[in-house]
Amino acid sequence: MDMQNKDLSYYKLRLQELLNTSFPEKAHDVQFINQRSSWAANAYEGAFMAGNPAVQCDEIAQHILFEGLYFSRFDTIFQVVCNEFDSRMADEELRPFSLKMLSVCSEVFTNYKLTDDFAYSADFDQLYTELTGTIAIWIEENGLQ
Repeated sequence: MDMQNKDLSYYKLRLQELLNTSFPEKAHDVQFINQRSSWAANAYEGAFMAGNPAVQCDEIAQHILFEGLYFSRFDTIFQVVCNEFDSRMADEELRPFSLKMLSVCSEVFTNYKLTDDFAYSADFDQLYTELTGTIAIWIEENGLQ
């Protein structure tokens, strides 16, 4: 039982780290974090009990833990802000500004099917362009505060 609790806390920490970095909108969703971590720990244990090697068990658990979390809206906005608007603000302002733009740009994302591999699709360039325009218009209307 101790081993499972250790696994559960390991998965919670891994997931929390990803959410803090790339999915700030989910970073405080305790139910989501607990559920995903539990599923991952149970999947690892089940795969291990079925005789799979530890490496394969970990791959199975990671897949469950991070499912649907490979394409990040925040990371995409942060990329646009860093690439297109970095000369307008100090480095320490880039992340807080990107966090603010997450809600400003939310409607742009509704026009796209955001799968885990969306960043490698043909539509990504169009999304990037739309985000750049949306952020530029917002800055024009509101300034950088």
